[in-house]
Amino acid sequence: MRKMVKMAYVIDDDRIHVHLLKKVIEIKAIAEELMVFENGREALNHLKKILRKPKKQQILPEIIFLDLNMPVMNGWEFLQEFTKLKNKLEQKISLYVMSSSIDAQELERAQSLNLIKDYLIKPLELKKFEKIFGNDTAA
Repeated sequence: MRKMVKMAYVIDDDRIHVHLLKKVIEIKAIAEELMVFENGREALNHLKKILRKPKKQQILPEIIFLDLNMPVMNGWEFLQEFTKLKNKLEQKISLYVMSSSIDAQELERAQSLNLIKDYLIKPLELKKFEKIFGNDTAA
């Protein structure tokens, strides 16, 4: 069964990876809108701006794909600040960390945060991506 989300965020400075994610989301028609931020600071500023609007006008992401290694504000710093905003959010946001790192300590650190739904290794496999959106076509 297809599940289309209204809004998804990708926070990643890797243009090639972002381009691939955009194409998959477009082809599979799994998100009405996708916003891309090149670093955690841009995304955080955008979220804060949304939270200043009246509740009826707040369009928050249902899913966030977050890279860990970025300039300006990396994924870990974003998570630290996002945790402070979390209580102000009306809706639940599924947050997926994406990294090309297979460092066991990084994986452990990510899994220790209740905020993170899953740790995804780049490049993301299509089946894993479809499963996230409830579009597992392998069945």
